[in-house]
Amino acid sequence: MTVAPGNPISARGYATLKARYDHLLGIERPRIVEIVSWAAGNGDRSENGDYLYGRKKMREIDRELAHLARRMKASRVVDPSQQKDRSRVFFGATVTMTDEDGEERTVTLVGDDEQDAGQGRIGWSSPMARALRGAAVGNLRTVALPAGAREWEIDAIAYP
Repeated sequence: MTVAPGNPISARGYATLKARYDHLLGIERPRIVEIVSWAAGNGDRSENGDYLYGRKKMREIDRELAHLARRMKASRVVDPSQQKDRSRVFFGATVTMTDEDGEERTVTLVGDDEQDAGQGRIGWSSPMARALRGAAVGNLRTVALPAGAREWEIDAIAYP
């Protein structure tokens, strides 16, 4: 199961995007609309801080809602546990690898919207994920990083 074009994402990652969208649309935006309506009723809008701040905040929320809607529409939920070829690195794989200095690193390939480098979750479109795609245990992969190219040997591949 290679991942077809689009924005692959795990079910958990998609649920997080949807929860953020629902929170903004159902709670945050109505709260700001209420503040703006109240402030608009107070007269002169040009010097009304509540009105000006509320309008600015509403534009920010609308921008984020549009961004989340585009991301969710372009997303394709992929279940890594259904991966048939578990001998190679595909979406959702947890990869343990060692660099040329003997430093070991473990990363999981996740959707770009759910990446968290501090937790070892790297985005599908990141340079390291692109270099690892399709690799098997024992393969060497060169990753172009800002500090320079590094070579990694794949030690283990696991799927949920």
